[in-house]
Amino acid sequence: MSDNTVTDLADLGQLAAGAPAAAPEAAGEAPVRTAPPAPLRDKEVDAQGRAYATGRRKDAVARVWIKPGSGKVTVNGRDQEVYFARPTLRLVIDQPFQVADRAGQYDVVATVKGGGLSGQAGAVKHGIAQALSKFEPALRGAVKAAGFLTRDSRVVERKKYGRAKARRSFQFSKR
Repeated sequence: MSDNTVTDLADLGQLAAGAPAAAPEAAGEAPVRTAPPAPLRDKEVDAQGRAYATGRRKDAVARVWIKPGSGKVTVNGRDQEVYFARPTLRLVIDQPFQVADRAGQYDVVATVKGGGLSGQAGAVKHGIAQALSKFEPALRGAVKAAGFLTRDSRVVERKKYGRAKARRSFQFSKR
């Protein structure tokens, strides 16, 4: 409750005159209790000191392990510059570290299957965000606020019978 609590018209007159209103405890009301902050989750680390998570995007599935290191990212046994040649895809992968202010502090090992390069980069990003929140539970709020813990459920719509694609009709011929 704030200082400007009005319970009856007498309190309203005090507020108009500039005097603070009586505290709820003094008026015989029970004090308002705020919920304690959510407890931090436990740190989930394996025997090698790595945090594991699975990331998904479109048809791609990424298995991601992170551990403290120099910031080296390995995807399917290759360096990220080789596997994701486009700089935009590498920016997508680095987003969780930028948001959490942990750039260059973790080594990432990921294996990705399915989908194309864009979906795979999104899956690795999702996996890194999940693993980062498992390794450092205090970062979960920042990563979640950026929307990286939510799986992007958009997938390609299936082709329909009597259509050229999912929604496109066949070309109309008058004669």
